[in-house]
Amino acid sequence: MTEPGGTRTQALLLTFLGGYLLGRGVHVATGALLEVLHRSGVGEHAARSTVSRMARRGLLHRARRGRRVYLGLTARSREVLHDGEVRVWRTAVVNRAWDGTWTLLSFSMPDSWQAERNALRARLQWAGFGPLQGGLWLAPSPVDVAAIGAGVEGHVRVFRASALPPTDVDALVRDAWDLDALAARYRGFLDRWDRPADRPALPDGLAAQLVLQTDWLQVIRRDPRLPARHLPADWPAEPAQRRFRALYEEYEPEARAIVAELDTITDEDALS
Repeated sequence: MTEPGGTRTQALLLTFLGGYLLGRGVHVATGALLEVLHRSGVGEHAARSTVSRMARRGLLHRARRGRRVYLGLTARSREVLHDGEVRVWRTAVVNRAWDGTWTLLSFSMPDSWQAERNALRARLQWAGFGPLQGGLWLAPSPVDVAAIGAGVEGHVRVFRASALPPTDVDALVRDAWDLDALAARYRGFLDRWDRPADRPALPDGLAAQLVLQTDWLQVIRRDPRLPARHLPADWPAEPAQRRFRALYEEYEPEARAIVAELDTITDEDALS
């Protein structure tokens, strides 16, 4: 079996944790989790390496009961997974209620702060910002920037603004975001998941659901949810979202049945 890269393995693991541990108050046996990942296309070596790395980073809690080790969530992983849950289930892929207001963020850092600058840019992209020019970024909706600017607060300034003539907002959107690349990711998702014959060959509903949602998160993770009025008429985001949600529901009964049989203990037992 071909082992995916570490980033893909971690994404699949986080998808499982967010779907089946977040809010349930349980730890799952390491062996059961490795088997779930195996059926989703992850080899044992990649899975064990990812689990160890995530535990070292404070994203997994380990609890030993006899000869078995159980894995559960930490405060840090709950925060990460809650953010992903909001992205997947509570956020529209197209902004149809935009009031014309932009969030502008500017930053200026010493030349020696290369790592901090790169980290800030990554957080800006995740939050839906696009680069306008130089150190000036914009997002087409209100954004809570407290977490984005954490650690560099004295070097970041944030404003609310509206575009005025002669600004061509359509051109501004095309310059700040690569619309062709965004659309290609959505169309690629549809190509992969629209027809049964083209979908990945996976052994059960849980594996299919995990791969499906992981693929979807990779598509939407840098989508800024741009205003509908400034997108092409054939924008593929909403058809792709409908396909994702329909397939997720199709796989749900079998996936839940499989998870119900996994070896778990309560968080209270794991922490006692």
